[in-house]
Amino acid sequence: MRMLVQLLTGSRVKRVSELVKQLILDQIQSLSAYHVQPAENMVKLDAMENPYELPKHLKQPWLDLLSTAAINRYPSPQPKDLIAQLRTTQAIPADAQIMLGNGSDELIQIICMAVAKPDRTVMSVIPSFVMYEQTAVITGMKFHGVSLQEDFSIDLEQMLSAIEEHQPAVIFLAYPNNPTANSFAREQLLQIIKAAPGLVVMDEAYAPFAADTMMGEVLQHDNLLLMRTLSKFGLAGCRLGYMCGPEQWMSELDKIRMPYNINILTQLTAEFALQHTDVFSAQAEEIKQQRHVLIEQLRSQTNYKVHDSQANFVLFKTAAGQADRIFSALKLRKILIKNLSAQGGLLDQTLRVTIGTPEENQLFMQALSDNPETV
Repeated sequence: MRMLVQLLTGSRVKRVSELVKQLILDQIQSLSAYHVQPAENMVKLDAMENPYELPKHLKQPWLDLLSTAAINRYPSPQPKDLIAQLRTTQAIPADAQIMLGNGSDELIQIICMAVAKPDRTVMSVIPSFVMYEQTAVITGMKFHGVSLQEDFSIDLEQMLSAIEEHQPAVIFLAYPNNPTANSFAREQLLQIIKAAPGLVVMDEAYAPFAADTMMGEVLQHDNLLLMRTLSKFGLAGCRLGYMCGPEQWMSELDKIRMPYNINILTQLTAEFALQHTDVFSAQAEEIKQQRHVLIEQLRSQTNYKVHDSQANFVLFKTAAGQADRIFSALKLRKILIKNLSAQGGLLDQTLRVTIGTPEENQLFMQALSDNPETV
């Protein structure tokens, strides 16, 4: 009987596998799923989150507000008060249209879906946020990445040449860039926008920690959109991104957005948080101060090359063959960072650490410093 069950089970698995192979698009079968590391009981410094919880004096008013949520009703598809608060607190131009997304990932997906044709190309620099390429491939387009220079700056000559050759429908540029943490030269960005035949999307996910923004340019160009998220602001668990740009673009993209894509609890939480931007701005300032401290501490250890940062994380390069060992040793000490070495190229032997609380940063540095040969 057991053998019969095994034969039947094996036959069913084979049939399902064949059906999957027939129906799932080839470009999706070729992809790997986005991997999120298990982080239970770890000092979590791998995902560029704000390490600070909502302050105690705000928790009860927030919970009181959530208790009023009409969870039996669909959420507003266009929450006017929340959009108005975003416009005010984020200095979004009055004539720019705003779209909300379930994180910036959904906004990237909407853009790619809107322009997707098999012969079209999405461009970005490499290394950069992996979802640009993944979403381009999922939507059936080509992806072309232009390698950054050794100092992570844009190779403008190569970028402009690639634009001329590939005529990209969309260029995504993270500003500051993930995972390199630097901001590109503003004049170069303006030249790219001018040269681009299609959309240019500035992804300012790390705006709370950066020294510059392209927000003031968003209505000065026919082909520019700007995207941000409240994840780094301190609401990663709520999944709220937003995008702004000229009405003509936004009205077309809005046709793809699912009508109830932002749930009522996220809407209320974001609205509440934006009423207390002073609290979250103070947290961002603390993170920037801790960033400076952590960079200096890392640079005091001569076996690492530590890059400047305009984000809430730091990228550093280890000696040859050491990134995997250090990552694993830290993990044994219950400290989780991001190992980027497997991506190769400019990221070979690199590790990325999120700025945590002073206590978390100290635990990380202590583990790294105790015995650099074995961590």
